[in-house]
Amino acid sequence: MLEAWPAWAAAPDPADLSLRSAIAAALERSQALAVPAANARAARELAVAAGQRPDPVLRLSLNNVPVNGADSWSTSNDFMTMQSVGIMQTLPSQAKRQARSQKFEREADAALEQRHMVVTEIQRETAVAWFELRAVELKIGLLKAQIDEAGRQVLATETAFRSGRGAQTDWIAARDAKSRLEQALLQMQAEQASAGSTLARWTGLVTGITLNDPLPISSSSLDAQPLTAALDQHIALRAMQARVEAARANAEVMRLEREPDWSVELMLSKRGPQYSDMMSVGLSVPLTWDRPQRQDRELAASLAQADALEAELNEARRERMLDIERQRQGWRAALAQLQLIDRDRLPLAQQRVEAVLAAYRSGTTPLTSVLEARQAALMLAIERIDIELQAARLWAALEFLIPNSSPVRE
Repeated sequence: MLEAWPAWAAAPDPADLSLRSAIAAALERSQALAVPAANARAARELAVAAGQRPDPVLRLSLNNVPVNGADSWSTSNDFMTMQSVGIMQTLPSQAKRQARSQKFEREADAALEQRHMVVTEIQRETAVAWFELRAVELKIGLLKAQIDEAGRQVLATETAFRSGRGAQTDWIAARDAKSRLEQALLQMQAEQASAGSTLARWTGLVTGITLNDPLPISSSSLDAQPLTAALDQHIALRAMQARVEAARANAEVMRLEREPDWSVELMLSKRGPQYSDMMSVGLSVPLTWDRPQRQDRELAASLAQADALEAELNEARRERMLDIERQRQGWRAALAQLQLIDRDRLPLAQQRVEAVLAAYRSGTTPLTSVLEARQAALMLAIERIDIELQAARLWAALEFLIPNSSPVRE
């Protein structure tokens, strides 16, 4: 983790937090990334240690001390009494030491894949929080514009009523429409505060967002790839694959542990000055007398654990394939709906408002028809924002499946 904050994070523009900046701030701020990184460092250190021979053992002993008679408790009178110093070294095979080291290397790889998965989760959650805040602020902008228009409508109907040119019911209807818009704005402002808190939880920045920041949701880095290629790069599946490889490496250690480690020992023994010193050489070999019930079962257990993880990976691969296909279909459908709304429905809604307003001004249509047309246009604009948010969520779910992707393009 870098200690320095980027310049834009240190002094953000209160109305200029782009999607790119939000994601960068979230990655810079997150402490969750430090956990797998520290685990990977720990595993790397253990890999180096596991590849070494065990430390030699120093042995000091006083042998054959008489406990009775004329020489009791003497360390020099009896010729059999010896002061000994020795060193013993266990000699595991090079293959076994390499296997032990590889086990921790695979655990380090699994920790790094876990870190990549945390990165993509932070990117995805931050992007979704940014999209949600953007959607709420767009809705607030629509409501404020509608409230301004409703205020002018209230003023116009009040003036017409007091001058005898309009009905009191029109004035009441206009005031009610404005009150309902103000009530909706209150709800949206509460949602804005909640969405802002969610984004601040990831970025640490209590700020507005860049509403004119172009959304990158119309194309995905996964859209042009075959589904099998996307699965091969799927970060969650990569993390599971790393766990399988770590389990296989552990099974290899268990296989080699079935063969015992030999130990050699060299000892020098000093006797009384009238006697010659002695040297002893020893060899120790553990007896694996019950291998089928101990070492073989430990190996079988480690192999079963690896098989379980591999079966879990295969099942997860099928599930992720279905999830990706569903998300792609939903994302494409949402984009198609946005195109339809922009091409047909929004122009038609505006034409309806203009037509009904013209008819009202000519006295052939009541004010309620104008209010209904404006309400329908507002609901359509809000519906478009909701569909765009749905598309953005699905885009984020697809885009952040692969580590080191560029979610926000220049």
